[in-house]
Amino acid sequence: MSESDLLAHIHDRSRDLAGLAGSFGEVVVGPGDDCAVIREPGGGLLLIGVDQLVEGRHYEPGTEIDLIARKAVARAVSDIAAMGGRPCWGLATGALPDGCAHGDALFDAMAKWARHWGCPLIGGDISSVPAGSPMVLTVTVAGRMDAGADPVLRSGATPGDELWLTGQIGGSFESGWHTRFEPRLCAGIAAAASGNVSAMLDLSDGLGRDASRIGAMSGVRLEIEASRLPINHRCSDWRAAVSQGEDYELLIAARPNGIPFESEPALIGPVGVVRACRENEKPGATIIDPHGVAHDAGGMGWDH
Repeated sequence: MSESDLLAHIHDRSRDLAGLAGSFGEVVVGPGDDCAVIREPGGGLLLIGVDQLVEGRHYEPGTEIDLIARKAVARAVSDIAAMGGRPCWGLATGALPDGCAHGDALFDAMAKWARHWGCPLIGGDISSVPAGSPMVLTVTVAGRMDAGADPVLRSGATPGDELWLTGQIGGSFESGWHTRFEPRLCAGIAAAASGNVSAMLDLSDGLGRDASRIGAMSGVRLEIEASRLPINHRCSDWRAAVSQGEDYELLIAARPNGIPFESEPALIGPVGVVRACRENEKPGATIIDPHGVAHDAGGMGWDH
């Protein structure tokens, strides 16, 4: 079973979680978005996201400990940014190979980066795995919304919206951006506060596959112009740029009334539009290449 198929199964089987209430509050958003959303008994919204970092898949063996720690935390922080929230605390677990000599340095670096993004590590767990096994780090980050702001979901895109990006795509591994990226917290917070943004997510699996997720969740089709994309110069072509993943920029669907909000760095776009699905067309995303040929974007990206 592919990652996409498993995620679809989990989302489908978890639909009854929406509205589930208890002493914890009420589930507003369950599996299927960048974060779960809980309405606490006092009325506040709590965002909770979790991400794994696997040696050999998300970074190469021999990567600096500080960069490994940074990416482990930043991936989860990026999920909070994609909902428009502010990080507030974190939990971390580590499966470390027997004989690992860098445990202390790894924890110190993870704690440093978590505090840097406003989510100090308040707990976690450590286990050992056989020597030679890949190291696996898991970080959970919780966040909160600013007063008056609602989380920006993947499911809100509507026909007529324009598509924007917070930065370049492609070439993340070649440039080292995949370990040095800056979670777009300021842009996410501004998006949620603007009232102009209908849907948003962070690009971890490639623009093609991730754009298709917004389309599927919103019941629409995202149509992206390849010639308008801000492609990293290390990419050979637009197809590589939308497929490589690990960009961690935000893809934003916004109402068509100019730049949806001010951001630093400035938003790039519009790079496409949201439209209604045509007859017999499934929700998802289409990329129009420089020759005017339409390509389904659903298979362009990572599928673990």
